Amino acid sequence: MSSDESPNPAAPRERRDAVREKAQQVHVKQSRARAMRTASISIAVIAIVAVAAVVVTWAVSSAASKPLMQPANVSDDGFMVTDVSGVGPMSDTSQTDATPTATPTAKATPDPTATPTDQSMVDIRVYVDYLSSGSKDFQLANVQQLSEWVNQDAATLSYYPVAMLTAKSNGTKYSLRAASAAACVATYSPAKFFAFNNALLTQQPDVESDGLTDAELATLAVAVGSDAPKRVSKCIEEQSFSTWAKEATDRALSGLPDTDDVALTGTPMVLVNGTPYVGALDDPKEFAQFVLTIASDAYYQESEETPSPTATP
Repeated sequence: MSSDESPNPAAPRERRDAVREKAQQVHVKQSRARAMRTASISIAVIAIVAVAAVVVTWAVSSAASKPLMQPANVSDDGFMVTDVSGVGPMSDTSQTDATPTATPTAKATPDPTATPTDQSMVDIRVYVDYLSSGSKDFQLANVQQLSEWVNQDAATLSYYPVAMLTAKSNGTKYSLRAASAAACVATYSPAKFFAFNNALLTQQPDVESDGLTDAELATLAVAVGSDAPKRVSKCIEEQSFSTWAKEATDRALSGLPDTDDVALTGTPMVLVNGTPYVGALDDPKEFAQFVLTIASDAYYQESEETPSPTATP
């Protein structure tokens, strides 16, 4: 039996067209899916950027609107010592008990046993970084005679906490935190500022160490007998005056008040009646002689500027 049917030449072409159409449909679906994914990712990125912008704007505006906390009992970024109690006498017998005063004897040789007088009271200012070894040396050598001069009303004494060594404590910013802590004590427990200042220096950590934590600084403040331990501790642990301490340091680097164009170049910087002390930091006798000389100069300058009373006819 024979058949007269022949193959249909259009069948393969139709199948190819069907496959091609199917592939195009798949491609269109994939393209739409990619476009939707791209759009979704773009929308998500835009949303994230928008949220970040809002957060940054809020943070900046909050910081700008938040007032800078200023410590109390501060004058030109310094704290005057009003109470020297809590700092025991030192055992170094080499220290002198000379008072920074002078009577009209020989101007070139101040009398080391002169009695304090109002005319010869000197002003001593100490710019101190609590991580500076020189600041520690000066304090250890001179704390006893500084205390005596303040007690005898022979001198006014002020400390200016600065933070020049902030980068020298493994990233903990110890200098800045210690300066802020000193401002906290001066603000909320001013009678204990001198004792705390002394404790920070006598228990000074090493440079390039982590330094004391905020909690340890607070404990130290309480240990010297803070009058308001809770307020002082909270202030220290929140670093309430760290921004002030940084700005006070910047101001000192630009120039020191009541001086002839003197700027802070290192710590400690000790000024006596505005004149920088450049002698040995660990020699109390040399520092005492410098103070006595300044006091003598001030006495004679005041005497020369004060006109003599004239007799009334």
